[in-house]
Amino acid sequence: MATDHILAIDQGTTSSRAILFDAAARPVASAQAELTQHYPQPGWVEHDAEEIWAGVLSTAREAIANSGISPERIAGIGITNQRETALVWDRASGAPIHRAVVWQDRRTAEVCDALKAQGLETLVRQRTGLLLDPYFSATKVAWILDQVPGARDRAERGELAFGTIDSFLLWRLTGGAVHATDVTNASRTLLYDIRANRWDEELCARLRVPAAMLPDVRDNASAFGMTTLFGPPIPITGMAGDQQAALFGQGCFAPGMVKSTYGTGCFMLLNTGDEAVASNRRLLTTPAYRLDGRTAYALEGSIFIAGAAVKWLRDGLGVIADAAQTHSLATRVPDSHGVYLVPAFVGLGAPHWDSGARGAIHGLTLGAGAAHLARAALEAVAYQTLDLLEAMRADGAAPPAAIRVDGGMAANDWLCQFLADILMVPVERPADVEATAVGAAFLAGLGTGLWRGLDDLPDSCAGGDTFRPRMEAAQRNALIAGWQDAVRRTLR
Repeated sequence: MATDHILAIDQGTTSSRAILFDAAARPVASAQAELTQHYPQPGWVEHDAEEIWAGVLSTAREAIANSGISPERIAGIGITNQRETALVWDRASGAPIHRAVVWQDRRTAEVCDALKAQGLETLVRQRTGLLLDPYFSATKVAWILDQVPGARDRAERGELAFGTIDSFLLWRLTGGAVHATDVTNASRTLLYDIRANRWDEELCARLRVPAAMLPDVRDNASAFGMTTLFGPPIPITGMAGDQQAALFGQGCFAPGMVKSTYGTGCFMLLNTGDEAVASNRRLLTTPAYRLDGRTAYALEGSIFIAGAAVKWLRDGLGVIADAAQTHSLATRVPDSHGVYLVPAFVGLGAPHWDSGARGAIHGLTLGAGAAHLARAALEAVAYQTLDLLEAMRADGAAPPAAIRVDGGMAANDWLCQFLADILMVPVERPADVEATAVGAAFLAGLGTGLWRGLDDLPDSCAGGDTFRPRMEAAQRNALIAGWQDAVRRTLR
C-alpha cells in the first residue's frame, strides 16, 4: 500500500487542528478543537497542557477517520505549534507540574527589566537574535521553577523536562521516548545560540534554567520519532514553530521574500538567506528553517494582538457574534469615523516592545458605533503590519515585490485590500490560508522522502488571489498619521 499522505498537527493559541494532506498537498480531511484561555491575573495567560494533548489526539484521530484513508497510507506526521509557550513536566510520569505559560503572558516583565538593567540584553541579542522580553520562554521557565515547591532542585537533578508545545507533543506521541525540538522553536527560548547552533551555557546560567531540562535540537525535517497512537507505527518527520512553518508553507525560500500571518497575533518574516541579519529597529533575527544542517535565517516582526482583538469584540464586548461579521460591519460604514483601536492588551510588540502599554481606543465620539469599532480593529492589523514593514526597510531590506498572507484573518477580502492600500505593496493570498499546516506537511514530506527537495514541493500559492493598492495617497497618509498619534498616546 502506498504511503502518500501526510498528517499535519497544528497546535495554536486558541485551537488545535489536524489536517490530512495528499501527495499534492491538498487537504483531504480536517478536524479542529477550541482551546480554553485562562487569565488568572491581568496580563497572565495560561493553557492546560492536558487539554492541549486531548485536543491534539482527538482531532488527529477524527481527521484520519473522516478521510477514509487507511493509517497505513500516512507517510509521516508534521507538527507546528504556538511558539514561546513554556511547559515543564515530570520525566517519570509525563505530567505537567504547572499550566503552560503562554507566549502572550507578561508576568515576568519586571524580571526582564532587571536583567536589562544588569546589561544582559546585549549578550542576548548577539547570541539569540532576540530581545529580553517576557514574550520568550526562558523567564517563564524560571518563574515556574521558583513557584512550584521543590521544582528547581528536581530540575537540576534532571527529573523535569522543559519544552515548548512541540516538544511536549512529541514526548506524548512517542510515549516519553523522545525529548527533542527543532531549531525554530529552540531559537525562541532566549537560551539558544542561533549562529553556533547550540544551547548556550552562559545564558542558561544567567536566566536560571538548568541545562538538564533542555531537549535535543534537530533540523526541521528529521526523524523525530515514531508513534503508534493511530494504529500502525507512523514516523514524526517534520517540526517547526507556527510562523516559520507558515513561511515554509508559503514557499518563501528565496532571500527577500516576505510572508505575514494573521492569527491570534500577526507575524511578518523576511527571508534573509544564509545571513543572520542583525536589526537596528528592534526586529528579531531568527532561523527560518534548517535542512540538512544548513540554516536559512529571517528578520521577524511580532505583533501580539491581531485576531485576538476580534475575539475580544466577540467574547469581551459582545459587539459581534462571529468573527466573520467583521467583514460585513467594516464594509457597512465608509470609514472608522476617526476611531483607532491600539490593541496593546498584553503590551506592544515590534517595533515598540513596550510590555507596560495597554489597549486603548482613541477618537470616540457619539457618532461612533459597533461597525466603526469592528472596522478599527481590522484597520489596526494593517497599521501594525506597516510598522513592521517600515522597520524592515529601515534595516536595509529592499521593498518586497509582494507580501504573501495567510492565517484565518486573511480570508477577509476587505482586510486584504486594506493591507495592500496601507502597505502600498501587492498582497498575495493562497487558495488555502492555513499555511502553517501546509508548512508542517511540507517538512514532514521532505523528512519521509515523499518530496525530494524544495523544487519538488507543490506550489501552495497556485489558484490564490492578489490584491493591489488603489487608495489615494492623501487618504492613506491621513489614516497613517492618525494611527501614529494613537500609538504615541498609548505608549508608556
